[in-house]
Order: sequence, then C-alpha cells, then structure tokens
Amino acid sequence: MTTTTTTSALVPGYLDVTRLAVASFLARYREPTLTAYTQDLKGYLGWSQTYDRDLLRATRGELEMYVRYLEGRGYAAATVARRFGTVATFYKYAVIDGVIPANPATAVTRPRVAWEGQKRTVLHPLEFAALLAAARTSGPNDHALVCLLGMLGLRVSEACGTDITDLRYEAGYELLHVLGKGAKPADIPLPIPVLRAVREAVDGRTTGPILRTRTGRRMDRAGASRALTRVARAAGIAHPISPHGLRRTFMPPTPSRPTWPG
Repeated sequence: MTTTTTTSALVPGYLDVTRLAVASFLARYREPTLTAYTQDLKGYLGWSQTYDRDLLRATRGELEMYVRYLEGRGYAAATVARRFGTVATFYKYAVIDGVIPANPATAVTRPRVAWEGQKRTVLHPLEFAALLAAARTSGPNDHALVCLLGMLGLRVSEACGTDITDLRYEAGYELLHVLGKGAKPADIPLPIPVLRAVREAVDGRTTGPILRTRTGRRMDRAGASRALTRVARAAGIAHPISPHGLRRTFMPPTPSRPTWPG
C-alpha cells in the first residue's frame, strides 16, 4: 500500500489541501506504524465526513466530541487514547508544515490510562519457561520465534524480517543484524540459547528467512501470532499472549518507566 493510494482512499479528491496534509503526515512512517496510523486516521476522517466537519478547521470542542464518540463506541480507554493520539500527532505536524495556524488538540482532555488498566499481558518466569519448553517441542521455527521475541525483545516485524544472511560472526560473537523501528539498524549479540534455536531453524540453509511457516514460506505477523497461540495453549497458558507480549516480558516496566517502549 503506497501513501498516495492510502490518501486517495481516505480523502475525497476535491479536498486537495487536506489530501496533501494527510499524505505528508503518513509519509513520515513505515510499516507497521504506517498501517496503524492509517487506520486511526481513517476512523477520524470518517467521523468528520459523517458530521460534515472540515478536517483542517477542527476546533478543540469538536475534538472533545470525537473523544466522547470513541468512548461511546465502547472502546477501552487505552484504545481511545491511542486513536486520538494519532489525530493529535497529525495536527501537530499540520502546524509544523504551515497547513493550520494552531493545534486544536493541544488542550483536549485525553483518557488517563494507568499501567494496570492497559491489560497488557506479561509472562512471569515460570510461564515463560513453560512456553519455551512447549516451543522446543513444537518445532525449530516456533522455538526460534519465542527465543527471538522473549529473549532478545525483538518486535514481531523485526523477527519475521530477519534473513540467514543477517547472521555473522565478529570479534568472538555471533551477531544478528536487525532493521528496527524507523529503519534503525542494530547488530545484536545472540545468547547461546537463542543462537542454538536460530541454528536449528536455519537447518543448514544459506539463504532465505530465518523464520518459516510449516509450508516453508517466510513467517509473517499473522503466522507468528497463530504459532504463539498454538504454543501457549500447549504450554497450559490460559490467558491470551501476543508476540508483543513477549517483548514486554523481556522488557518489564519499572517505577520510573510506567509504559512499555515502542
């Protein structure tokens, strides 16, 4: 999906200034953030068109009504805060780009979401140990997936995007080259348990993705979620666990950092 196509789908063609504002905002981002922000902005644009509101002439009061609209749809406070956060960021850059004179979202009342209210699952050590054991039994790809997410803290897009050619040996360390959020490169040393799991998943191959599905294709975000659900069930974990939940397990919150990174 290109930015131009995305913008055309969101905004009527006659609103050229709005089209440019939306396109310039979305152009800042890459996947998977691009898709998430596109969906958030699409919801706001749909609301604006339903109530015949001009996107670039929105007032603080209208944005307050949009927040109340989201709350009235039954969304969790964390979801409302995230969706409106995208809208507020759009207006922030519209000011920077000189499209509007002031940010109408500056003083809008946003839902306050405590960590406990976000329902973000983190595995405790015994649960993670059980998940590792179940993944090892399930197969090399599932095992490598759980290791990369839960022992390196990779995002699911980073783990699924790794290739065998991203592995290299340097100065006594086995390194994995990862392209992180915002296209930021990083070379991560692999702990022995992770290295063993990755080597089993590679299985002597010299090219192609590290993580594959059971049909041999590159594992994607949806495939990783299905694999993790299957392994968690085998491990006896009753509550839902997502790929990002393993990243949170690797990077638990502290009193000075009440929210998860990325």
